[in-house]
Amino acid sequence: QVQLVESGGGLVQAGGSLRLSCAASGRIFSIRAMNWYRQAPGKQRELVAGITSGGSTNYADSVKGRFTISRDNAKNTVYLQMNSLKPEDTAVYYCFSIVNPDGMGWRTYWGQGTQVTVSS
Repeated sequence: QVQLVESGGGLVQAGGSLRLSCAASGRIFSIRAMNWYRQAPGKQRELVAGITSGGSTNYADSVKGRFTISRDNAKNTVYLQMNSLKPEDTAVYYCFSIVNPDGMGWRTYWGQGTQVTVSS
């Protein structure tokens, strides 16, 4: 069983910074991609940023230039550095990963989510 555990959320003032972490643990043969999604109240879950095993990244237009995703393959951990935070960044942030647990095929996993609240 693979588990994704997020940390680093909290309350911050507009213009501030937070760093989220997501560590994958359990039976892991390889990891293809690690992404961050977010869901604000009353809105659909949206992709914030993603990173492949090779280090290619992609970002939502709303966070480009402010957020940076990075990955430590040795630790099976992905990070999201969030700078210049805005109230509209307030949401529950979820880690998502595509994992091959046993060399037999790819499966998707979600973390439990971490709350990010940006006050104006």
